[in-house]
Amino acid sequence: MRPRIFVFGLGYSALATVRRLRDRFDIAGTTREPSRAAALSAEGIAVTRFDGEERSAEVSAALRDATHVLSSVPPGESGDPVLALHGDDLARAPALRWLGYLSSVAVYGNYGGAWVSERTTPHPQTERAVNRHKAELEWRRLGSQRDIPAVIFRIAGIYGPGRNALVALGEGRAHRVVKPGQVFNRIHVDDIAAAVSAGVDASVSGILNLADDEPSPPQDVVAFAAHLMSVAAPPEVPIERAELSPMARSFYADNKRVDNSRMKALLNGKLTFANYRDGLSAMWADGTWRRTPD
Repeated sequence: MRPRIFVFGLGYSALATVRRLRDRFDIAGTTREPSRAAALSAEGIAVTRFDGEERSAEVSAALRDATHVLSSVPPGESGDPVLALHGDDLARAPALRWLGYLSSVAVYGNYGGAWVSERTTPHPQTERAVNRHKAELEWRRLGSQRDIPAVIFRIAGIYGPGRNALVALGEGRAHRVVKPGQVFNRIHVDDIAAAVSAGVDASVSGILNLADDEPSPPQDVVAFAAHLMSVAAPPEVPIERAELSPMARSFYADNKRVDNSRMKALLNGKLTFANYRDGLSAMWADGTWRRTPD
């Protein structure tokens, strides 16, 4: 019998991951949106609705057969909805042998541009990051209780087809906000999928940073996208004068460089897109930059 992976939240990164696993795994998972169920089912995915607010008998039944569980559902103010509603099911699932949780490098907080690794102590600065870190601890605790591997994938800024600086420029949403010394890591969704699926296959455990090789100022990414499109880049705006939503401004509170050595070891030393230039150039060349995400 083939292993069966159940995914809470078949969103952008999680769906890219299971598409890499479906030749070796039976796939099941959840969506909040009934309109997506038919398309996911057409791919051979057994889909169940989960809204994060009510326990689902269908989800409980599906977890009895799951050998692997991956969650991409973010926590809220009251905690992780998956564990709140189905933690008991996961604690009892008879076939379960691996857990994975998609988190964020935001849990590290602000390190003033210094390098952080999986051994770095998290100092989350925002409420969202604090909630993420609490959820990480709960998933690791569940793995320990079950005596199975539990891996926390801390993901940098995600981009890929339909979600990138080229799209933002084309839609007139791109800005070049400058905060001196500020750098971010990013990661293409294909490299996320490769790393998570490799983590599933290898049954790795613990923390795994998913990030590219080149932490860079955000304004440089937009400038490079404009170069590819042969359009003028938006003017640079000092962060003090930038009109940003509270959420957008919160991204500039953290400044760090993310060490991806453990991920690269899992991927035999190389990413498909080592930096934003590689990723944007490839999408511009093949036209996938504007593809609507599934």
